[in-house]
Amino acid sequence: MASFSIENFGCRATQADAAAIERELRLSGLARVREHADAEIVVLNTCTVTAAADAQARDAIRHVHATNPAARILVSGCYAQRAPEELAALPGVEWVVGNSHLGEIPGLLSRAIQEQPGSLGAGSSSIIPIEALAVGEMSLARGPAKILTSDIFEQSAVLTGPASAEDGEHTRPTLKIQDGCNHRCAYCVIPFVRGNSRSLAPDRIVGEVRSLVAGGAREIVLSGINLGSYGRDLAAKISLQSVLRRILDETPLERLRLSSIEPMDVTEDLLRFVAAEPRIAQHLHMPLQSASNRILHAMHRWYRAEHYERRVELIREFVPDAAIGADVIVGFPGETKGDYEETRAFIERLPFAYLHVFSFSPRPGTAAANLANPVPPAEIRNRARELRALSAKKAAEFRAAQSRRRHLALTLNRQGENWTESLTGNYLKVRISGRHRTNEWHEVVL
Repeated sequence: MASFSIENFGCRATQADAAAIERELRLSGLARVREHADAEIVVLNTCTVTAAADAQARDAIRHVHATNPAARILVSGCYAQRAPEELAALPGVEWVVGNSHLGEIPGLLSRAIQEQPGSLGAGSSSIIPIEALAVGEMSLARGPAKILTSDIFEQSAVLTGPASAEDGEHTRPTLKIQDGCNHRCAYCVIPFVRGNSRSLAPDRIVGEVRSLVAGGAREIVLSGINLGSYGRDLAAKISLQSVLRRILDETPLERLRLSSIEPMDVTEDLLRFVAAEPRIAQHLHMPLQSASNRILHAMHRWYRAEHYERRVELIREFVPDAAIGADVIVGFPGETKGDYEETRAFIERLPFAYLHVFSFSPRPGTAAANLANPVPPAEIRNRARELRALSAKKAAEFRAAQSRRRHLALTLNRQGENWTESLTGNYLKVRISGRHRTNEWHEVVL
């Protein structure tokens, strides 16, 4: 039996992609090993949201090839979709498979295993035909073979995580119910590598949730590239809130968590729904990016700081103990010290539980790639460092505010000598006394 290892880079959407690839490879008869050094085939599922993400993927490829020269490396995901030739040129890479053809990976590897290893020749790579995603002038159609026509979402984006809650490294499987994005934020390359917004049919979602629960899942994370846009593309339009209602009504799932959702999709109706449903995790992650209205306009974001702040106020009104997280970009071209200070002060006064801080890097094909007035790299680093320190401060304040509160926590796959890490509904990692099995509920007082 041939062996494979797999590593994922990036967001929950790519995590779900990687989990689906792993599951399909297991079902096709391949044996998963944990270490790349022990694998005959290494799958690296990539992100391309920043230049740093690209560099991380290239470093991983080089490391795998150096430590296991005999390994046949397959690179998939967003970086593979955006720049397949760039990855194919790296030593050790035998296949490059973009998002448009993730569903072909099991068959591709099964055929390759039946052939002689290295049949492509030393230093040769195969770029699986990358399908153009119809996102404007930037064409992603590449490769020596015929470009296939297929429904990209149905082929590659139905993500269910491990087959059971304790199969693999994660106890909380991710189910991707939406892929792609119709917005064109100036800094973001993701619509170019994932296409326009596409939604999974509600019946399919309910079926996937039932399967995961039958496999032992007690918490499932719903993810999407633009999760709040779920259902708008379907012939029989349905809202995100409606599909949440169906999941809760038609499955015995014990806890449902939402991944990132855009601020304008965090409506009063949605918050009333979350507040009334104890099975929905009290956790909302809303990308902020900047609190300078001038920079938000330049970013092609469709809200302003005052709109975002109102959403935070509504969350606090309806779900007082909710964890509120945000993405922030520092160093967008033209961002002055005054713009940055607006963002820092905005974050300082609002009740965030944590931040994801990103340093701006130009992404090929985006509107911001060639903007004037770049921020000096040293200044970007300083601003990012300050905001990460502020994030730590906000996290400590949120933890302190939760003192003496009672929560239900799910045990995770991490233990010490006499403790087990667990996760509360409002996204606090806590250590409970003793060593416990993963995927168990424990009532805790913080």
